[in-house]
Amino acid sequence: VQLVESGGGMVQPGGSLRLSCVASGFTFSSYTMSWVRQAPGKGPEWVSSIRTGGGSTYYADSVKGRFTISRDNAKNTLYLQMNSLKPEDTALYYCARPRPGVQITTTKKDEYDYWGQGTRVTVSS
Repeated sequence: VQLVESGGGMVQPGGSLRLSCVASGFTFSSYTMSWVRQAPGKGPEWVSSIRTGGGSTYYADSVKGRFTISRDNAKNTLYLQMNSLKPEDTALYYCARPRPGVQITTTKKDEYDYWGQGTRVTVSS
């Protein structure tokens, strides 16, 4: 199993980025997928999740209305469109596959089957 994130970078406040996560080694379309971030010196923070068909999406209050999660099951790819970025969005962003049955807002690393290596997002003027 591999989860490979890309799309991070440095952006000014108010800017946008689109993160991607390409999955391999499992039937991507069969699993809920999540984005989790970790800011410097802080613990993991759940950001967003999307169910298998893409019809159900969930967001942390801190990103609701600014971030949009989506997936393309034909391309085995998860996305996170991030708009109106703020300095407090600065973090390492991980694509992760939560264990079936766990609360999707979990930040416990052992409640995820797999994590990517992360892609860094820096929001600064």
